[in-house]
Amino acid sequence: MIKRVLLIGNEKSFMANAVAKGLEHENYEVIHAEPSQTAVVAVADKPSVYLLYLGDHVADRTELLQYLDEAVDTERFFLYLIGTPEEFEKAYKVLPKNKITDEFVRPLDIKMVAKELDAAVLSSEMGEEGKKKILVVDDDGTMLRMIRTWLSVKYQVYMASSGKIALSFLAENQVDLILLDYEMPVMNGPEVFRALRENPETMDIPVMFLTARNDKDSVITAASLGPEKYLLKTMPKAKLIGSIDGFFVGQSLKK
Repeated sequence: MIKRVLLIGNEKSFMANAVAKGLEHENYEVIHAEPSQTAVVAVADKPSVYLLYLGDHVADRTELLQYLDEAVDTERFFLYLIGTPEEFEKAYKVLPKNKITDEFVRPLDIKMVAKELDAAVLSSEMGEEGKKKILVVDDDGTMLRMIRTWLSVKYQVYMASSGKIALSFLAENQVDLILLDYEMPVMNGPEVFRALRENPETMDIPVMFLTARNDKDSVITAASLGPEKYLLKTMPKAKLIGSIDGFFVGQSLKK
């Protein structure tokens, strides 16, 4: 596996250089770019993983953050941030949080950072065809994009903003798992679930409810339908992804 990362940060910064040296020790080729749109655009043969160091006032560079906001969608790279909670908060005023694959809080455990980046590099090398396919169904566009960003490191992710759109998509496409919002207008999660189970073409697709509701009645109703899991939107990212990873591991063991 060829491990390459684009580190965006002031080259004279002690901390940015410490990050570069740490990653090089973990067998990464670190391509350095100054924190400006011009410098990043000028990089030839860009890697699939970007690491933005927010120290030294980078969070104040609106032009750079606006560029990354657009580029992450058009150029399709994984974008990670390094900084403090205060720096993240400042950056998110310009760069939406749902565009960020993950954030690393200083002080860093560089081995942990390298391990996280390894997953993104491996994902890029695998290509989309080698990944499990997940359909996320939610009427909240921000939530859809955030879940897609989180899961796209390991999975091929599709999005549907309503139950009807999801059913139309599934009429022509196959997926390995559906993450289904519980509460949606027109056709809610339980109604979509029942429609899936009544159709011979979709009745065997695993479904997990993904919801903000954890009241007793909702949980009982969801459990009675027999989904694989009932996941809360408030779950930490690592726990949510771990639940999905664990499901696919369990499936593999059954085979």
